Amino acid sequence: MKMILVRHGQTEWNLLGKYQGQSDTALSEKGRQQAELLAKNFPGDHVDAVYASDLKRAFETGEKIAGRFGCPIIPEKGLREFHFGEWEGHTYEEIVKKWPEEAANFFGAPEKLQTPGGETFSILQERAMKTINRIREINEGKIVCVAAHGAIIKTILASLMHIPLHYLWAIRQDNTAVNILRFDDDYVSIELINSTEHLRK
Repeated sequence: MKMILVRHGQTEWNLLGKYQGQSDTALSEKGRQQAELLAKNFPGDHVDAVYASDLKRAFETGEKIAGRFGCPIIPEKGLREFHFGEWEGHTYEEIVKKWPEEAANFFGAPEKLQTPGGETFSILQERAMKTINRIREINEGKIVCVAAHGAIIKTILASLMHIPLHYLWAIRQDNTAVNILRFDDDYVSIELINSTEHLRK
């Protein structure tokens, strides 16, 4: 089966540099335009189903794709973004001032990070892969789109490429980035990572 994994469009908090996590922020006007361009210039002419995080920014992005192909969209709580806890709504500069030790781990040792009131990247990755594997199992032989968020997509790609969480930030995910995964039995190949070519058409 083929899985097309996409990040949501831009939000106002993206513009302000605020950490969103599981805060339910909506797409900005530019974000909606990005989602429309993604749907219009989608890399493929068929999708059987769209699975989307139930947070508005990802679900709305997924809705544009589902509308293009006339397929169902299924909300998935397991696809929600990393839970940043008390960091949500704050900028990186604010976080560094208030939680300097934790902030040092964010980029320096993400595998050790425990956000105050939130989760760890290992917990996120476990949640992500459990959801991805379930979607994969019930869609054998099909083409599905998964609309989610930057950090959770990074953990999925890291898991599939056997990259330790320490190197998580080596994987880039821009707004409406497209990643294409192909599953053949127990073998996975990654055909595309972080493509935003659809925004240039």
